[in-house]
Amino acid sequence: MKFIETKKKPKFFKFCRNIIAFFYGKKTFENIENMPETPSIYIANHSQMHGPLMCELYFPSKKLIWCIGQMMHKKEVPAYAYQDFWSMKPKGTRWFYKILAHIIAPFASYAMFHGDSIGVYRDARILNTFKETISALNEGINIVIFPEGREKYNEIVNDFQDKFIDAARLYYSKYHQCISFVPTYICPKFKKAYFGKPIKYDPNIEISEQRKIICDYLKEEITRLAKELPVHRVVPYDNIPKRKYPRSK
Repeated sequence: MKFIETKKKPKFFKFCRNIIAFFYGKKTFENIENMPETPSIYIANHSQMHGPLMCELYFPSKKLIWCIGQMMHKKEVPAYAYQDFWSMKPKGTRWFYKILAHIIAPFASYAMFHGDSIGVYRDARILNTFKETISALNEGINIVIFPEGREKYNEIVNDFQDKFIDAARLYYSKYHQCISFVPTYICPKFKKAYFGKPIKYDPNIEISEQRKIICDYLKEEITRLAKELPVHRVVPYDNIPKRKYPRSK
């Protein structure tokens, strides 16, 4: 199977990727006509592990994916993984997931570090995140971001953390070009991801208003993409039992 790579990968990483791809199965990206000809930022629902996995394996062009920085450092993985993935599990099983968080740490950090990733942090290192992002865009590489937070927006997607919009502001300041944001719906049920119609950054609109305009559009467009498909179970951001997955309509 041929993969589109942005970073050079070690042989062991490629070996592991081939095994994962074999068991995960082939996924496709639809509505390719909505992909801008210029480098852009693709905004998708997280769909638990499916969003990052589908984009790492099968995104149809060179890309870098925003990845939580803690997942790239072995010592930081257990605390973050448990809190973000499994803290909502029943109390009687949480001891198991605390152990599991330590078991996966070396594997997760290796995969995130060598994958097509840009580390995202909540401290001063965020400046490096934006620096790497605008540099990649200038080199013709697309950026993929999964900005969902914990607060629910609707049955399709959670509300967005909106500071990713600042990447477009910084890019415009340096290169005087307006970046497009492309809404993307990840749908494990149909083994596909769907690109929606892009929205472009407007330097004439104040940044706080711009964040709201762009985020609202992206959430609504991702919702539209989901609802236009046959009725299906939506894989949510939150790690909840499958029987509680919402329906698309």
